[in-house]
Amino acid sequence: MDRKHEHDEPADAFAGFRTAFKSFATEAIHVGQEPEQWKSMAVVPPISLSTTFKQHGPGNHAGFEYSRSGNPTRQCLEKAVAALDGAKYSLALASGLAATVTITHMLKAGDGIVCMDDVYGGTNRYFQRIATELGLQVSFADCTKPELLKAELKANTRLVWIETPTNPTMKVVDIQACSDLIHEHNKDIVVVVDNTFMSAYFQRPLACGADICMYSATKYMNGHSDVVMGLVSTNREDLNERLKFLQNALGCVPSPFDCFLVNRGLKTLHLRMDRHFKNAMASAKFLEADPRVERVIFPGLPSHPQHEVMKRQCTGCPGMITFYIKGKLEHATAFLSNLKMFAIAESLGGYESLAEHPAIMTHASVPEKERNLLGISDTLIRLSVGLEDEADIIEDLEQALEAAHPKKQ
Repeated sequence: MDRKHEHDEPADAFAGFRTAFKSFATEAIHVGQEPEQWKSMAVVPPISLSTTFKQHGPGNHAGFEYSRSGNPTRQCLEKAVAALDGAKYSLALASGLAATVTITHMLKAGDGIVCMDDVYGGTNRYFQRIATELGLQVSFADCTKPELLKAELKANTRLVWIETPTNPTMKVVDIQACSDLIHEHNKDIVVVVDNTFMSAYFQRPLACGADICMYSATKYMNGHSDVVMGLVSTNREDLNERLKFLQNALGCVPSPFDCFLVNRGLKTLHLRMDRHFKNAMASAKFLEADPRVERVIFPGLPSHPQHEVMKRQCTGCPGMITFYIKGKLEHATAFLSNLKMFAIAESLGGYESLAEHPAIMTHASVPEKERNLLGISDTLIRLSVGLEDEADIIEDLEQALEAAHPKKQ
């Protein structure tokens, strides 16, 4: 049985959302962390920096032989992530893009990929400028419209890449509906969901029909802006075996110290995500009510076009808000330049509040024509709302808006 979110304050922000996943906090803290696995009985998993491990005889080892192939600290993290994703298997990679590359290497020249049209700029760049040069056929579709997705599914389609909510325009894709449609077309097509924006706490793509769940763990899963890492989870043994082979063969593995830090970050994931949601909801409501803002895109607001989908498949919303400021590029620049607490920076999902200009920063690698079609305009601003005091966050937004658009006296 699922249990409801437990909060010290009224949980009105969570009203109508799916109930939280059972024992999430308990599993985050305990799965894969058993003290009995260490001779020292350490409660906190130690950092195993060794690159190699003594064997009892040729080929006779105790599960570890070389740290690229497997590492005790990495194993602790992978077990914890699998539990939080509701998965049988999980693998840690050197970055989110390393995870993307590793997944894509399951394909061969001539295979087709269908990708959500609005995705992280690095994903778009990899598929358009690298994967295509390796002989893969890549097309893009707005997966919020099933008919457009269906039209892109071809006989050679082997992988469909979904990001939800999307970066940066916060479209929400119905994972179950898309997975059913794709697998009905061809049961062998692998459905991948980039779950970076949501974290395992708010969304479990594998429970909604996806074959692979992946993350840039750099963001919410770690949550402290001090590690670059990727994660991949699946329930399919065949996919895990292939991905594990590629993890070792391609060598895109994270360091033991980084695994230790992300594993530590998971222990407070549930607490952090609740606060991100609370602060983001307050900020989104403030921005939506301000006459100097053209439009706010936040899936937690009833005004979001896929708000009902969000409530049905997720247990809450992250701290990501996109909004269009009224005016031109100069107004967006003035707003960003006058923020005091928010830092102008790329990335997201850390404890600190960040703001950025997608057209100039994170999505500059996306061709201008495509940016225009996606709505990534000069007045689009993306916020990653952090864990600071709610009143201080809104005060900073207010004074920056005033600097960009002074109210008439």
